Amino acid sequence: VQLQASGGGLAQAGGSLRLSCAASGFIFSINPMDWYRQAPGNQRELVASISSFGSTNYADSVRGRFTISRDNAKNTVYLQMNSLKPDDTAVYYCNAPSWSAWGQGTQVTVSS
Repeated sequence: VQLQASGGGLAQAGGSLRLSCAASGFIFSINPMDWYRQAPGNQRELVASISSFGSTNYADSVRGRFTISRDNAKNTVYLQMNSLKPDDTAVYYCNAPSWSAWGQGTQVTVSS
């Protein structure tokens, strides 16, 4: 099982970024997928989840600003992040919970 996250970078407060996570080694379409983040000194926290059917859940801190989606034809899960805040600065990881698999993480830095 491999997860390759990309799309992080530097954004200004109020800006947007789109993260991608390409999955391989398992049947992507029937598996739920998660995005987590970890800021320096903090525990890793769940940001958003999407089921195999496409139902979604979000942390209160990002609801209304972030959107998780998936493209089963491309074995890819996305995280569209809008209205970014400096508190969103963290390393973002994708996760396949059924496989306990993690991607390498992608850094998101939001400047004020």
